[in-house]
Amino acid sequence: MSLGGAATEEDGELISKLFGSVGKVWQADEKLFDGITGFSGSGSAYIFLAIEALADGGVAAGLPRELALGDYGNGLGAMVLGAASMVTKYGKHPGQLKDDVASPGGTAIAGVHELEKGGLRGNAVVAAAKRSRELS
Repeated sequence: MSLGGAATEEDGELISKLFGSVGKVWQADEKLFDGITGFSGSGSAYIFLAIEALADGGVAAGLPRELALGDYGNGLGAMVLGAASMVTKYGKHPGQLKDDVASPGGTAIAGVHELEKGGLRGNAVVAAAKRSRELS
């Protein structure tokens, strides 16, 4: 949230309490909101795409689609949920968690290398933040 010039500290506390009952609230300068929109407001779309891409990769590797998707909640969705819970539970940097999984010369680091070739880092967030500024 960002408080306008006429807002009081009490207003901020009330807003934090209201929105805090359904999610996490933090206060940021208004100029940061396009970037926040780029990663937080749009981020779930990127995760959905990643889940779909993982399933498509499984199919490309010879798995039946039903097995690759794992009925959503029991397969890829559960894996993504598990990975996300590790980020929130352990407080480790995501890069450290990735390094913990990616053994030298192993399968995970080979896949990470392919993802990096495709320009995965930050491009979607930057594009979404730019579009947010255009729409403002």
